[in-house]
Amino acid sequence: MEEGFSFDPSLNILHQRHGELDSIFYPKTVAVIGATEKEGSVGRTVLWNLLSSPFGGVVFPVNPKRPSVMGIKAYPSVKDIPEKVDLAIVVTPAKFVPSVIAECVEAEVPTAVVISAGFKEMDEPGIKLEEEILVHARKGKMRIIGPNCLGVMNPNTGLNATFAAGIALGGNLAFISQSGALCTAVLDWSLKEKVGFSSFVSIGSMMDVGWGDLIHYFGNDPNTSSILIYMESIGDPRTFLSAAREVSLTKPIILIKAGRSEESAKAAASHTGSLAGSDEVLNAALRRVGVLRVDTISDLFSMATVLSKQPKPKGPHLTIVTNAGGPGVIATDALIENGGKLANLSSKAFEELNQILPAPWSRNNPVDILGDASPEIYGKTVEIISEDKNAEGILVILTPQDMTDPTRSALAIEKFGQIGRIPILASWMGAKSVEAGDEILSKSRIPTFEYPDDACKAFAYMWRYSYNLKGIYETPELKEEFNARAVQKSDAVKKIIEGALKEGRTLLDEFESKQVLHAYDIPVVPTEIATTVEEAVSHADKMGYPIVLKLYSKTITHKTDVGGVKLNLNNQEAVKEAYRDIYESVKRIEGSEHFQGVTVQPMIKLDGYELILGSSIDAEFGPVLLFGTGGQLVEVFKDRSLGLPPLTTTLARRVMEQTKIYNAFKGVRGREAVNLSRLEQILVQFSNLIVEQKWIKEFDINPLLVSVDKLVALDARIILHDPNSKEEELPRSAIRPYPIQYVQEWKLKDGSPVLIRPIRPEDEPLILQFHKDLSQESVRQGYLKALHYDELVTHERLSRLCFNDYDKEIALVVEKTEGKKKEILGVGRVTKIGGTKDAKFAIIVKDSWQNQGIGAQLMRLILEIGRNERLEHIVAYLLEENHQMQAICKKFGFTIKPIKDNLLLAELKI
Repeated sequence: MEEGFSFDPSLNILHQRHGELDSIFYPKTVAVIGATEKEGSVGRTVLWNLLSSPFGGVVFPVNPKRPSVMGIKAYPSVKDIPEKVDLAIVVTPAKFVPSVIAECVEAEVPTAVVISAGFKEMDEPGIKLEEEILVHARKGKMRIIGPNCLGVMNPNTGLNATFAAGIALGGNLAFISQSGALCTAVLDWSLKEKVGFSSFVSIGSMMDVGWGDLIHYFGNDPNTSSILIYMESIGDPRTFLSAAREVSLTKPIILIKAGRSEESAKAAASHTGSLAGSDEVLNAALRRVGVLRVDTISDLFSMATVLSKQPKPKGPHLTIVTNAGGPGVIATDALIENGGKLANLSSKAFEELNQILPAPWSRNNPVDILGDASPEIYGKTVEIISEDKNAEGILVILTPQDMTDPTRSALAIEKFGQIGRIPILASWMGAKSVEAGDEILSKSRIPTFEYPDDACKAFAYMWRYSYNLKGIYETPELKEEFNARAVQKSDAVKKIIEGALKEGRTLLDEFESKQVLHAYDIPVVPTEIATTVEEAVSHADKMGYPIVLKLYSKTITHKTDVGGVKLNLNNQEAVKEAYRDIYESVKRIEGSEHFQGVTVQPMIKLDGYELILGSSIDAEFGPVLLFGTGGQLVEVFKDRSLGLPPLTTTLARRVMEQTKIYNAFKGVRGREAVNLSRLEQILVQFSNLIVEQKWIKEFDINPLLVSVDKLVALDARIILHDPNSKEEELPRSAIRPYPIQYVQEWKLKDGSPVLIRPIRPEDEPLILQFHKDLSQESVRQGYLKALHYDELVTHERLSRLCFNDYDKEIALVVEKTEGKKKEILGVGRVTKIGGTKDAKFAIIVKDSWQNQGIGAQLMRLILEIGRNERLEHIVAYLLEENHQMQAICKKFGFTIKPIKDNLLLAELKI
């Protein structure tokens, strides 16, 4: 059996990510560097907090000017401390921090929290200090939180390494904030509301440890159930999105971000750029990775509570039960405004309600059970609704009227807190009279809200969160044959772009832009260039009338602004006149040097929908894709949605679903539905184009005409980056594109041709069959233990195997094609170990295809990837009886040593 260590990424045996920051949150020895007795100083407060809240470890003050601080022996330097220090808390002035970190590295201190301020917030001098600190830290692989932060807490152990007034209560929420001041406010609030935390982190300016590191850490932390984030800037978007997507599958990540205004985004010159604000881009990014964004700090904590108590809804349809009409109407408004919908009562539910409720009940949703509703009526109504197939969530509202019993009514519905199929929320309105009912509901895991509109907003958040997660899990369709042609079409476009850059141009003309689209299989209207009237007439005669003439210019961006578009030309004379009119208009407005001729195109009947498909560059996330209603009034309607490329067919559909025009695609007012499947594929191909071609700065396809029988780009325009730019400085996509460079054709020992390529999300059906064909012994060796088949082929697990974050992990599949049948013969996977330049690898080959050289070839490519990714060290676990894999490892220079029982470690310095 040719294979490496655990093929399953969930079996994270080696260099567990969780352990990398353990010495920050679970230290045994802490040095406070800059500790002092000066009243009101940060150094004194941090030391006092560590001493007054025992965490089970030892604290060492460091102060070169004092023999002791607060009665505890002090040391001149961290190097003088007689024990190994796990965590250094640095509170010295900024100018001394580089030397302090250098001493910590020398003393082999693995982690530090730099509370000191005066770094990048002070511009160039502070930036240089940070760079100097990082040089020292990297030498010792030291991890640092901060600088300019409040510090960190682990309330469950008692660790309080902050200068806050007190420590948070223990609990299971991890709170990470970029604002130290907000941390103190939230801390004060949490003590009043009795909200507990597993960790409380002020992340500061993220010189080293960033969002991605902490999300990974708390994702693996068994004491953390939800991760709450207050964000001001995203830092490195790739690491954030990578970590968030992985962790959001198992734990809610709930985020609030400051700065929503569009003024913070610079509008680009294209339609696309002027439509895309940076806050919209962030929303698109968070949707992509399953992070729930909320509007207020109270939402942050209430949603953590709701998601921990109730199941996620499978749809947006809520049924509201109320004993008062007004609150039901208010709840309905809030539900609709936040993107939810009222459920239609099923005929079965309606009839059952009709039998138990008084005649004047609302006979609709909201289900108004009237002000004198008894606890028994509440219980029976909720029971009926909980079994209604149309209900995807329930909100129960109670107003404390004279005849109402809030406590007994709560007791009547408490059992529904565990129904599991759909979520149930409650709003017991009032104060003193509903306190006991609120407590009963809360203990039964039914979240309660003071106001019903807040409850409806929470349900809408739940649905949004569920909807976004579903996009991660859902397996996209495979609609394109993948082969070496993918590399060829990418190279063809590069030649077009290189030609323009050599001429010093940043604008591709319409003809070149359409060639780019054609290379990526995006249909374009036939287009010919004419530099004379005679050529224009000749092309028109061959195409057939009616004809469109458009300005052909290497410099003018928007043709309609200079009278450069003439439609519906029915004969030669009309073509001649249009040619002259375009020339004269351009000459008058811009100058004749901007006229290089016209393009001649057949007139396409606009019997469908005019869309815009484009891309522009976001300052933080790089290339961003835009989809929406197109045509000349694109900036008026502003019906658009953004997405981060590259897309799958599932993600493409999610982008389209955000727009109003999407509802028309299914057929309205007698129109037939458009080919949504083909449109999805166009978005996928366009997304691949804009991430693979890094020199493209802006791209507009406007209009993209879509109808029942047409899908064609009528106009296209591409703007390139400055030709003087260096390729390595060009904006990179926030999500690493498909690593097309690792696609290769190869032959097995028996001469059979195969394709070796990186895995794709669409491969899940093939990977499912691959696992079906593995023997039990292959499974045992591949996963280092026996696993039942049902454990191997769950959708959740297989989707994780196929959805690679190529920045972190690349799996290569060996694919054999016979006719229409495809088969995966083997898989090799290389996974980076976070915070290091190390990686682990795995290789597994189907039993019937062993001894064909697949294992050796995959190993060769894994090492090539390792070198390209600048890794230094690669390792794997093997079972002692796995002689074939041992032989392959030895062939490539690995050293193999036993570690325990029958387990071996193979390792190689690259």
